[in-house]
Amino acid sequence: MTAIERSRVVAVVGTGTMGQGIAQVALVAGHPVRLYDALPGRALEAARAVGARLDRLTEKGRLDAGARDSAKARLLPAAELTDLADAALVVEAVLERLTVKQELFAALEDIVGEDCVLATNTSSLSVTAVAGPLRHPGRVVGLHFFNPAPLMPLVEVVSGHATDEPAATRARETAAAWGKTPVRCADTPGFVVNRVARPFYAEALRVHEERAADPATIDAVLRESGGFRMGPFELTDLIGQDVNEAVTRSVWESFFQDARFTPSLAQRRLVESGRLGRKSGRGWFSYEDGAPAPVPHTAPPADPPSSVVVRGEPAGAATLLELIEEAGIELIRKEDAPPGLPGRLELPCGTALSLTDGAAADSSGEPLIHFDLALDFRTATRTALAASASVPDESLRTAVGLFQALGKRVSVIADVPGMIVARTVAMLVDFALDAEARGVASAEDIDTAMRLGVNYPRGPLDWGTELGAGRILRLLERLHEEYPTGRYAASRALRRLAAAEAVREGAGA
Repeated sequence: MTAIERSRVVAVVGTGTMGQGIAQVALVAGHPVRLYDALPGRALEAARAVGARLDRLTEKGRLDAGARDSAKARLLPAAELTDLADAALVVEAVLERLTVKQELFAALEDIVGEDCVLATNTSSLSVTAVAGPLRHPGRVVGLHFFNPAPLMPLVEVVSGHATDEPAATRARETAAAWGKTPVRCADTPGFVVNRVARPFYAEALRVHEERAADPATIDAVLRESGGFRMGPFELTDLIGQDVNEAVTRSVWESFFQDARFTPSLAQRRLVESGRLGRKSGRGWFSYEDGAPAPVPHTAPPADPPSSVVVRGEPAGAATLLELIEEAGIELIRKEDAPPGLPGRLELPCGTALSLTDGAAADSSGEPLIHFDLALDFRTATRTALAASASVPDESLRTAVGLFQALGKRVSVIADVPGMIVARTVAMLVDFALDAEARGVASAEDIDTAMRLGVNYPRGPLDWGTELGAGRILRLLERLHEEYPTGRYAASRALRRLAAAEAVREGAGA
């Protein structure tokens, strides 16, 4: 079955920001669009607002005047639900309440034709549950747009337990015809993006709750070292703390309070205080007029060492070694790596430097400074360091100077297991692998969803392949030792992948 013909009517029920955005997308794609809202007069107001959006697109040169005028002529507010009788697709964007959506679709079932696809834009409710009371639940599919709908390319196409394959295929092909990138996924809590993305927020909140770093510093490290477009604190301020916390709580409850999805008490307190982010003027940061921009902790300038000892093959440090040599710092290579360790760097004073492995630096029992993972050590502009309690202040300053000599800003954080980027990425990879193994979506669609839906610098499965399943597993195992709550218990999918990786490496030895 092909995409819905452009001559067929698309109806949008619910005229808030999302409803207006979906209507605009369908209009620009060439469909006649009906807008309906249960509140009298709201549909007409929304139609005018959509028209104004089209005017702005024309002013900016993104839509020619003829196309704008044609789109406006195809947009009609509906006074009654029965005015949607000729729709080939109805997309609801009403309140996130199950009973409201069920009652709406039950009413529509008696109005629209048999070939009409009924789509819910829910982000947190079960598509299966929405369709449950209907006589013909097979026509119900999830079409989850991301805000703002006209700009965000991703659409999650969600098949409920009873969704007919032709309905899901028609919805997917229609979204593609509208210029969107659709991904197919099963009806599980959070679908793809809101399920896999939970650690991005949760790990940052956990680091903050342990007072290892402040929000501005955590955001800066994830942006400037991890390569993420926005940090989790500034992003949740943009989304709305109440909205983000509600999604986290919904996913947690839907998974029967699984420890991996546990909400944050710090975020709960923020919501209870009314600090909801940009929309309330204050969240993690202040958005009042004249409020200063958040400033991350950045270490003052320090002198670099003249040389660095390299023992064995330090994990994940190949690019770092290149940068050290390019900075004119002598590398003294020695083959005698410490027993049981893959290799490490040493400052002239003997203090060890290594990429975080998930354990606290203190657990090594020696002077050790961990540095955090980077998306690309060459292009990263910031590095986070965490030292064990036995590291002298002068040694820490020398380590700071080393990374500054490589062109990095340095944030010194408390000795927290897994630091910031490493623990976040490890959890994202594990969540993505678990979702793929459980049939939530294909590997390609999961990576596409995370890149386009939340602007991750790369898909978590692709990232995991580069880092190696064994390395991710070891990091999570050490985190699990530090926090034996089940939160960091590795998925069976990751364990199996790491075992297969070990067999391949053994065969190639």
